[in-house]
Amino acid sequence: MQISERQVEIIEAAGKILTSSGVSGLTIKNLAKEMDFSESAVYRHFTSKEEIIIAMLEYLADNMDKRYSQAINAQQSPLEKFTLLFQNQFSFFKNNAHFVVAVFSDGLMEESQRINETILKIMAVKMKHLMPIVVEGQQKGVFTNSITSEELIHIIMGTFRLQMLKWRIANFQFDIERNGNNMIQALLTIIKNQKKE
Repeated sequence: MQISERQVEIIEAAGKILTSSGVSGLTIKNLAKEMDFSESAVYRHFTSKEEIIIAMLEYLADNMDKRYSQAINAQQSPLEKFTLLFQNQFSFFKNNAHFVVAVFSDGLMEESQRINETILKIMAVKMKHLMPIVVEGQQKGVFTNSITSEELIHIIMGTFRLQMLKWRIANFQFDIERNGNNMIQALLTIIKNQKKE
């Protein structure tokens, strides 16, 4: 996805508005005001509010894909990879809370089918990186084989989504990295193979 510096600025300003005013507050008029632009200047970069939200979500999907690829390497154990994947995400969201708002906004999913498809793309990026870690962990006997890798992924991703939603609803008032690390450890306790010593 090619995105200009100006488009990134617009996405970040849109994220600020989403965070403070929600989906209904994100209008081209409010965006132009936030950026000290004319509305026509915003329209030169994006044709609509929907295009801005989709660009924001696609930017997040691309960013996640790159970050995960850089954070994880073949030499790490499945436990290290699993921990790094989630720590990387919590750290990113701590500094870019507007992306949490974009993914977890009430009303956003009702905005358009294209937005829903882009949210699914973000989930697919997460799955692309998480599935091989879980499968490797199961093959090496590190993670439980008592349920399928698909079921494990649902449990893991559902837990992550709930953690992010709680942070969003709490208006980002708690330390997502600390709570996130607790969540990682709790998940590992559940999914690790309980070998009889």
